[in-house]
Amino acid sequence: MASGFGYHGGVSRCFAYWQEFSKCYAQTDVPSQCRAQADDYLECLHHTKEIARAKAVKAEFIRKAEHQAHEGRKAADILADGVIVGVGLIQRGEAAHSK
Repeated sequence: MASGFGYHGGVSRCFAYWQEFSKCYAQTDVPSQCRAQADDYLECLHHTKEIARAKAVKAEFIRKAEHQAHEGRKAADILADGVIVGVGLIQRGEAAHSK
């Protein structure tokens, strides 16, 4: 990728980041000063931060969906029992046996 040629010819998607990194690395006496440029270039190549963020978003979405499903089941159970049954005036089991 550092050569600057993409898979289909032309400039690769990360060539601009590579140029920034190589320019910084050539001009500095302390290579650790170019850590930000190196991180940008590696992120462009491997998308590690993007993938980690996508996994975190997906995990949060699943957690909320499970919570909403659990709350929905609670609400559905309350609605299925009904208000009168909740008061204790009519028992569902007795009504079925008396018929």
